[in-house]
Amino acid sequence: QVQLVESGGGLVQAGGSLRLSCAVSGRTFSTYGMGWFRQAPGKEREFVAAVSWNGASTYYADFVKGRFTISRDNAKNTVYLQMNSLNSEDTAVYYCAQKRLGFGRGAHRLDTEYAYWGQGTQVTVSS
Repeated sequence: QVQLVESGGGLVQAGGSLRLSCAVSGRTFSTYGMGWFRQAPGKEREFVAAVSWNGASTYYADFVKGRFTISRDNAKNTVYLQMNSLNSEDTAVYYCAQKRLGFGRGAHRLDTEYAYWGQGTQVTVSS
């Protein structure tokens, strides 16, 4: 059984930072790309960032470029999202997800390309 468990969310003041983690079990972690998505109240889920199976390539939504950094540690089966310069618009539930196809196949920004999802972690930014 594949499990993705996020942690690291919480309440932070505008301008602050948080680091999200997502631990994966039940499937070969190092073979698949990973992504972070988020969903704010009343809005659709949106792509935030993705990292390739080997960590060589990263992809970001325009609204987080220069503020967020995605990384992975294949030895720990964990993907991270470092979030800096947070603002109120970043308030959302953040989800990590694992790609359906391995070794870089499939688009990185589409949620339909991801087969497994975590339960989500709440990030709240106070202004």
